[in-house]
Amino acid sequence: MPATLKTLTISALAGAVGAAMASFAVPASAAEEAAMEKCYGVSLKGQNDCAAGAQSCAGTSTVDYQGDSFKLVPAGTCTSMETPLGPGSLTPIERGA
Repeated sequence: MPATLKTLTISALAGAVGAAMASFAVPASAAEEAAMEKCYGVSLKGQNDCAAGAQSCAGTSTVDYQGDSFKLVPAGTCTSMETPLGPGSLTPIERGA
């Protein structure tokens, strides 16, 4: 393979890798995280951001609106969110099975 073609191939691969790396999600800034709050009892089964109780973390809730699992929501909106089981809560909710 001629040196010029080899250089072009390496450059193309480097560009592709760089583009792929740029597509990964960037962690939220501190300001963005501060604008969010944990809202318990509002996520659907398997769609919680993290959890308390028996679950280890994200995506592990076993039922819709599980009271000890939370979803991150914009600050100030949690308690106005209505579910079939009642509003969201800033603290874990005890719900019967």
